[in-house]
Amino acid sequence: MLFPTLSFGVFFLVVYALAWAVSASNEWRKICLLLASWFFYGAWDGRFVALLIVSATVNWFVARRIAATPKEGVKRGLVVLGVAFNLAILGWFKYFSFFIGQLATALHYLGLQRDLPLLQVFLPVGVSFFTFQAISYLVDVRRGRVVAAGLLDIALLMSFFPHLVAGPIVRASDLLPQFRQSPRADRGAAAAAMLLIVWGLFKKVVIASELATALVDPAFFDPSRRSGFDLLTAAYGYSVQIYCDFSAYSDMAIGIAALLGYTFPRNFDQPYRAASLQEFWRRWHISLSSWLRDYLYIPLGGSRGGTLFVCRNLMLTMLLGGLWHGANWTFVIWGALHGAGQCGERVWRRPGRQAMPRWLGVILTFHFVVLGWIFFRAESLPAALAYLGRLFCGGWSDTLVTPLSLALVALGLLIHFMPARGLQRIAERARHWPAPAFGVAVAAAVLMIDALRPEGVAPFIYYQF
Repeated sequence: MLFPTLSFGVFFLVVYALAWAVSASNEWRKICLLLASWFFYGAWDGRFVALLIVSATVNWFVARRIAATPKEGVKRGLVVLGVAFNLAILGWFKYFSFFIGQLATALHYLGLQRDLPLLQVFLPVGVSFFTFQAISYLVDVRRGRVVAAGLLDIALLMSFFPHLVAGPIVRASDLLPQFRQSPRADRGAAAAAMLLIVWGLFKKVVIASELATALVDPAFFDPSRRSGFDLLTAAYGYSVQIYCDFSAYSDMAIGIAALLGYTFPRNFDQPYRAASLQEFWRRWHISLSSWLRDYLYIPLGGSRGGTLFVCRNLMLTMLLGGLWHGANWTFVIWGALHGAGQCGERVWRRPGRQAMPRWLGVILTFHFVVLGWIFFRAESLPAALAYLGRLFCGGWSDTLVTPLSLALVALGLLIHFMPARGLQRIAERARHWPAPAFGVAVAAAVLMIDALRPEGVAPFIYYQF
C-alpha cells in the first residue's frame, strides 16, 4: 500500500479508530498496531512478514542476553553475533546477486570461467531500514543507552508501519519510551499532523510524480536522444524530485505516527541551504546520516587524529553509506563523491585560510550535490557516464523541457527555501479553528491535490532501499 492511495486511506482510518478505541489498555493497543503493521507489510509480499517476526525475535533475544550478562567480553561477543545476523539478512537479500555478478566478471577477466550459483533473490521492502534499526538497538543496549525491552515492544519497534518501508530510522531510545504508556489525544498535535500529511501529499503527488513522468524519467531512460539543455534541466529536476519525494514520505510518516500519538524525529532540514557537504549531511536524511555518524564514523575514530586519518574515516563512512542505498556501482561512486568532497572541505578549512562567503558555499555545494544525483539516479555506471557526456556535448536545443516542468522545478526550489517555520505557524493558527471548518479545509486540500495529480502514483523513491 502506498500512502497517497485510497486503499491506504481506508486502512489507516480503521487502524486509527481501533488504536484509540483500545487505548485504555496499552498492551492491546500495541498488539493492534503490530497486527496492522504486519498486514500493511504483507500487502507487498506476505512471505516477508515471517522475516520481520524472525528478525524481531532474534534481536529481542540477543538484547536480553546482552543486558543479563555482567561480562564485558560476552557482551561484546553477543553484539558482534547480533550485528552479524542483521548484516547477513541485509547481505543475502540485497547484495548476494550483486557480489556473485562481480565475482563472475572478475573471474572472466582472469580467464577462470566458473559456473557460479545464480539465484533470483527478491528484495524485501524496507530491509535496509529495519536492519539498521535493529543494529542500533543492540549497540545501544550494549552501551547502556536503552533498556532491553519486551518482545512485543521490539516487534512493534521494527514493524511499525509509518516508518517501516522508508524510514525515518527511528531509534529505540526515541520510540521505546513512548511504547511504555498509552498516548493521549491532543487536538493541536492532530491538527499539525494532518497539515503535515497534506503538505507531504502535495509534494509527492503534484511535484515529485509530475516531474518524474514529464521530465526526469524520459531524460534518464535514454540520454542519447536528449539535448544538453534537457539533461541539465532534468538533473535539476531530479534534485527537486528526490527532495520532494523523500521529504514527502518523511512528512507523511511523521504525521501518521503523530495521529496515533507517537513522535518521530525530523528527517529533513532544508538541505539545499547547506554551505558545505558536511552541513548538507546534517540536513539531508538526518536519521541515516546521524546513524552513520554514531555507529560507523565515530567508532572508526571520527575526527580524532590527523587529516589523513579523518579522511579515511569519511571515505569509509560515505562509501558504505552509498552501498547501503543499493547493490550498484552508481551508489558506490555517489558515496565516493561525497566522501572525497568532504575530505576536500577538511583540507580547505585549514587554520589561517579565509573562509569563502556563505552564499558561494551554498551555490557550490548545491551543484556538487546535483552532480552526485546523476550517478544516484542512473541505472548503471555506463548510463551515468553517457548522461554526463551527452550533457556537455549534446547541444542545447529544447525537445523535452516544457513550461510546466520548468515551473515545477522552480516551485520545488521555492518550497524548499520557504521559511522553516511557515507550516508550523499555519498549524498553530489552525488548531484554534472550529473542528468542522478545519475538516472542510483539509478535505478541500486533498481533493484539489487529487485533481492535480498525474495518472497513477509512482512508489516513493526510497521504497527500493
